Amino acid sequence: MRHATVMDAVSQASSIKLNNRVYDMRANGVDIIRLSLGEAFFSLPVPSFDEFPADEIHHYSHSRGLPLLRDKLAHYYQGFSGTTVDPQREILVTAGSKMAVFMTLTAVLDPGDEVIIPEPLWVSYPAQVQLAGGTPVPVPWYVSAADLGAYVTPRTRAVVLNNPQNPSGRRLGAGELRTLHELADRHGLVVIADEAYHEFVPAGKRFVSAFEHDPEKRHTVVCNSMSKNYGISGWRIGYLIGQAGILTQIIKLQQHLVTCAPSILSYYLARHFESVLDITRPQIQRVVETRNRLAHLLARRGVSCLPGDSTFYLFASLGDSRLSSEEFAERLLAQHHVAVVPGTGYGASCGRYVRVSVGTESDERLLRGVSAMAALVEETARGPRRRGVSPTAVVPFTPRDAVGEA
Repeated sequence: MRHATVMDAVSQASSIKLNNRVYDMRANGVDIIRLSLGEAFFSLPVPSFDEFPADEIHHYSHSRGLPLLRDKLAHYYQGFSGTTVDPQREILVTAGSKMAVFMTLTAVLDPGDEVIIPEPLWVSYPAQVQLAGGTPVPVPWYVSAADLGAYVTPRTRAVVLNNPQNPSGRRLGAGELRTLHELADRHGLVVIADEAYHEFVPAGKRFVSAFEHDPEKRHTVVCNSMSKNYGISGWRIGYLIGQAGILTQIIKLQQHLVTCAPSILSYYLARHFESVLDITRPQIQRVVETRNRLAHLLARRGVSCLPGDSTFYLFASLGDSRLSSEEFAERLLAQHHVAVVPGTGYGASCGRYVRVSVGTESDERLLRGVSAMAALVEETARGPRRRGVSPTAVVPFTPRDAVGEA
């Protein structure tokens, strides 16, 4: 059967492909320490839908999203960003934030338009740009926001931002966001801000939304996820916020692709919006604290990470290891039964890193996993092994390991 040629240029999502392999290994009885999953496992009550009438939850709902859920999301977003959101015209609930990003790209790109994507990028951005008919323009992770203008051409149409960043956990500051908005104003660009991890910031730290420098939504579309922030990634509930005009175009895609977000889940989240957040927020803080303690632990073992203090990811350097990130991840999985994601999926400048997720395992298993990872870095180093630390030693995991971004 003939397939579209655009599919030849699109690869599988590297993180999902690896995790499918992990699922298969676990199904065959292999105990894998999963530092590769892009989600956090929270303790949540089993939902009951008995309170909802069947003629509501088993059928289509409004293609913009359930009105009560849009009202709750608009109030919630205004609460932490200070940006007024019209729930009738400026918000769209969809089947996960991936769909929100893809539909936004499809709505703004003409064939051949270019999209600037700072690295480390989320693995699906380049593929989604290609599927939308555009050309991804990745920018190495060490290029500052002030220098992104060098990548703008007459075909540049948009910039995609992940804030906080998967996989580094870095939050963009107000100054960086202001610089990016000024770039968008100068060149007529759309800023697509993926803020799916905005709840995953350390206590006392402030997340700055892209809308804070564009409250009129002149050129900004924000994509976000209830699934991720509520610890219910399998529910596939996301949303996007933007100017009424662009949402009028995006809703056409929603209607033709998925009709509406899952009705039964939308009703549940609308009714229990605040109570679910009350349950998940303390657990979010614990996983972020764990993330930052493990960053400090890895540093003590000589493994550095790209700067960041948010999300539940670490982007760990392979240092002096002679292995590529793919070779490293393969050997770690085969020899130690520890799964991490190779850095190459996050951009060409990231081949010397691996993504480590701390959201799915116990403290004891996390320690075993990162200790095995640090040991493999030392074992495969080009030069003599660093003295003073046994390659198989488990460094104690204590409260004094806490670390955060100033």
